[in-house]
Amino acid sequence: MAGQAGTGGVIVGHDTAAALSGSLVGFVLGLVGGGGSILAVPLLVYVVGVASPHVAIGTSAIAVAFSALANLVSHARAGHVRWACASVFSLAGMMGAFLGSALGKNFDGQKLLLLFGILMIVIAIVMLRRKPTSDSDFKPLCRETARDLLPRLGGMGVAVGALSGFFGIGGGFLIVPGLIASARMPMVMAVGSSLVSVAAFGLTTAASYAWSGLIDWRVAGIFIGGGLLGGVAGTAACGRLAASKAALTRIFASLVICVGLYVVVRGFLPLIP
Repeated sequence: MAGQAGTGGVIVGHDTAAALSGSLVGFVLGLVGGGGSILAVPLLVYVVGVASPHVAIGTSAIAVAFSALANLVSHARAGHVRWACASVFSLAGMMGAFLGSALGKNFDGQKLLLLFGILMIVIAIVMLRRKPTSDSDFKPLCRETARDLLPRLGGMGVAVGALSGFFGIGGGFLIVPGLIASARMPMVMAVGSSLVSVAAFGLTTAASYAWSGLIDWRVAGIFIGGGLLGGVAGTAACGRLAASKAALTRIFASLVICVGLYVVVRGFLPLIP
């Protein structure tokens, strides 16, 4: 009886941790588009207690994809999604995500976490140093702009998708700066539009990991449930911060740096002889 109670306590603890972690990921996804996908893997490994980094990656991919779809609805209603640019970026990125996930599954899990943390820090620093874009800089994808925009969106999409699949993340922390760089998209539009790609990349990566049996479906379901609740609050907060693009960018980049440093430390320690 004592053993059963102990086991039940562990399950409840894991379930609560998964729900709270999912809520945090959903909130950040709604607020800044991509930070949630960055947080998902570290939360699953270090908070929920998923033992295998590869299972954490596969589980986070499916959970983040569904959370992104839920948040996409809210952002679309608010007019933050630029569908043409987002669709081209997503289709190109799905090809990259498929190739990246095939490589990532065969890479050492601890080294994968270490590289993941380093990449987070580099991207955040680039975002902080980049000059903010103006709404007037953005040109929507149409017949007149296709010759210039299509190669940039497609090339950036493949590169971001490959990194997304390799590290098993929705890729939003790469997609947001990728959309800003390739289409000169304002931050709030990039946040909303990025969710199209986050969902597409996540589902592509999840399919690859599911095929290899590397998804914890129970944890994924609880994580998604928490993410739906957190997403409502995050989208509302994003709307209130829309007028302050610089603040939104700083919040996003600072969050990425903090989590990146933690992941680097945790990923490096097991590699010390």
